[in-house]
Amino acid sequence: MEKEMAPKYDHLQVESGKYQNWIDQGYFTAGDVSKRPYCIVIPPPNVTGKLHLGHAWDTTLQDIICRYKRLQGYDVLWVAGMDHAGIATQAKVDARLKEEGISRYDIGREKFLNRAWEWKDEYAATIRKQWAKLGLSLDYTRERFTLDEGLSHAVRKVFVDLYNDGLIYQGERIINWDPEAKTALSNIEVEHKEIKGHMYYFKYKVVETGKELIIATTRPETMFADQAIFVHPEDERYKDIVGMHAINPANGEELPIMADDYIDMDFGTAVMKCTPAHDPNDFMLAKKYDLPMPICMNPDGTMNGMAHKYAGMDRFECRKALVEDFEKAGVVDHIEEHMHQVGHSQRTGVIVEPYLSKQWFVKMKPLADEVLKNQKIEDQKINFVPSRFEKTFEQWLENIEDWCISRQLWWGHRIPAWTNKTTGEIYVGMEDPKDTENWTQDEDVLDTWFSSALWPFSTLGWPETTEDLKRYFPNDCLVTGYDIIFFWVARMAFQTRYCMKNRPFKDVLIHGLVRDAQGRKMSKSLGNGIDPMDVIQEKGADALRFFLTTNSTPGLDLRFDDKKMDASWNFINKIWNAARFVQMQLQDEKPVLKPENLSAVDKWILSRMNTVMDHVTLNMDRYEFAMVGNELYSFVWDDFCSWYIELSKANLYSENVNVVSSTKAVLYTVLINICKLLHPFMPFVTEEIYQSLPHDKESINVETWPDKIEFDSKENEKEFVDLALSIIVKVREIKQEYNMKPSNPLTISIVDEQGSVIDLSNDYKRIIDRMCHVNFETIEDEDILSRTLEKAILRVRMGDLVDYNEEKEKLEKEIDRLQKEIKRASGMLNNPNFVSKAPQAKVDQEKAKLASYEDQLHMTQTNLEDILKKIG
Repeated sequence: MEKEMAPKYDHLQVESGKYQNWIDQGYFTAGDVSKRPYCIVIPPPNVTGKLHLGHAWDTTLQDIICRYKRLQGYDVLWVAGMDHAGIATQAKVDARLKEEGISRYDIGREKFLNRAWEWKDEYAATIRKQWAKLGLSLDYTRERFTLDEGLSHAVRKVFVDLYNDGLIYQGERIINWDPEAKTALSNIEVEHKEIKGHMYYFKYKVVETGKELIIATTRPETMFADQAIFVHPEDERYKDIVGMHAINPANGEELPIMADDYIDMDFGTAVMKCTPAHDPNDFMLAKKYDLPMPICMNPDGTMNGMAHKYAGMDRFECRKALVEDFEKAGVVDHIEEHMHQVGHSQRTGVIVEPYLSKQWFVKMKPLADEVLKNQKIEDQKINFVPSRFEKTFEQWLENIEDWCISRQLWWGHRIPAWTNKTTGEIYVGMEDPKDTENWTQDEDVLDTWFSSALWPFSTLGWPETTEDLKRYFPNDCLVTGYDIIFFWVARMAFQTRYCMKNRPFKDVLIHGLVRDAQGRKMSKSLGNGIDPMDVIQEKGADALRFFLTTNSTPGLDLRFDDKKMDASWNFINKIWNAARFVQMQLQDEKPVLKPENLSAVDKWILSRMNTVMDHVTLNMDRYEFAMVGNELYSFVWDDFCSWYIELSKANLYSENVNVVSSTKAVLYTVLINICKLLHPFMPFVTEEIYQSLPHDKESINVETWPDKIEFDSKENEKEFVDLALSIIVKVREIKQEYNMKPSNPLTISIVDEQGSVIDLSNDYKRIIDRMCHVNFETIEDEDILSRTLEKAILRVRMGDLVDYNEEKEKLEKEIDRLQKEIKRASGMLNNPNFVSKAPQAKVDQEKAKLASYEDQLHMTQTNLEDILKKIG
């Protein structure tokens, strides 16, 4: 034996030590130019902590594709890498410093960045260990980081080029402000949640008339920055007061009353206060009428000097105190409870503040239009799987807004822009200004997504024209979740179009989110999160991988289910036991398959294997891994283990040397091919089994995808094996129904639709007898049971055991089932969309099923007629 397998499957033992050997042997290092190239870049995980179950799912899908392509003979490059994750990582480092009783301001920018790099090194090491546990076939020789020297050069070049092309500009705009992180956010970094708030109705006294206006707001704390009051020019209620002034009850200032048709006359009181620095719509009105734009709030969400006695208060404390004071002063008309959508920072969870700020922006429309134009070219577009996500992608690009790319952080790519201290001139360039003493570099860094948007080509060496860039770009596939189509996929698309005049990747495989068994999103607050490393410890990486990748179709969410995890482990255990059985039959020499010595049963399992290999290859190419998993599960468990291995046992003890050697060769061939087909899903156990059998290559990692086995088959040979197996199943069912021991023999006869006996060869009769203990006789019309098989009827002598009324009920139920199946299959075949769009093999399969159901229905109805005659 090559390597004796342990009596019991132990995932801890099987998965120990293999990965490092694979890395040392260079199995995952790309660069064999004699092969066709294939490239995937890993969505770089943030160096903020450990990988979660979603990462395990995402990366396992990629690993399956990479291992499959290697077996198919491709030179596969799977680029490893991680993301610096600006806001998230800075928050983690800030928290660590806080535990030490200091802040980043105490130690300064340079020392803070040193601490951030220490954090990165610590968590990058953890992530690599987790990748190893999962068995990911990454090329570590090309590992990248979004803040490494090469990426920094690429980021700077893109910024400079976009700026010189007029696509990056600096301007004052209302942006989303995170008061905790004290930085700007882009629109898609804001999560809108419905919360219970209040609509406050306050009284504003008109100076010239003494009358009161009722004006509503949800954010009283911003009233200190009010600059005007607006009504609609055609609103008869307020026409007379346009041009007058009203007193701001927050600070006593006089506000001009102005008119603009932006005001909705049917909403509320139709009178609106204008706070230009704290509301995007008010900002637009202020630009139109050249109003001042003062800010009444500090970057940390506390009130500034404009708030007078409320200065220094948190914005929400100020709101409470101000409303209480207004109530005492009689300013409050009334307060309503109000459910509304409020933006929250995706990074810190705090309520986002609309805030006037000077920031850097990317002009998005020209860039988005180029991508949209490219999506209309069939051989240049990005192909989404499932295709429905292409619409999601395009709709966002069609309605895109300019992208705020500056962040008020220290950890990230520093913006390559300098201001001249004397002249105020702005310089943007690849190199620092020569006269550095007279120039000040912008303090801000770039949004994390600015660098990760360059990932498909910057990781391959761009802006240099490297051999890797020429060979592996565009990437072949990207695997990612639907939740970051806007964040990342769209940004990679327009940055690649701009920099490379190409698409970043040919296919995008979209998956969903991992949820708990109840369908809830996993979160710390619910306490339902699952650490993939804990699952690997308990059940093994192979079981986790097989579960994650075969229990959800592309684009849909996945529910983590312990029972299904157990089923994955049990499946691997089944393969293990089958492999041990096969190993015990073999000597060290690899058995040779000789087509001329194959029995009908040998040909049956090889024919099934050929069909399965065709389906698996087709569905692997379509990323339909759930279909692959279901088919392989059924083939391994039912066809190979439950049937062929059991059927092979008699032949293994045959006196005919050719029969024995042929059976061993078939067992070996099918098992090796099962290992190859399952290797992408479960690399550890397939390697262990491969090494325990006679093998051609040093590792299954360097094996080839299996080819179909060619052999001659006599007419109806497969049909007779299928008939024999269906007889065995039905006889076992009958014995179970009538509480008979499996070893109790039954007398049976097999007839066709006309009642003529079907003559089975002695070989088939021997197999059937050994598997379910029967005697074959011609049975006359006596106390019999009849069961419909495919293209045949099983007749069983039962004597007094038979209950015709029970038989009548069973046959009626079977007729009902078959009629429903006929209706379903007919419906599919009468649907023009199915016939025109489904693969021909699927259409042919449904036609064959329909014909079979119709034959079975006819025979079952005949059986029922016979039973009804006996009942009288």
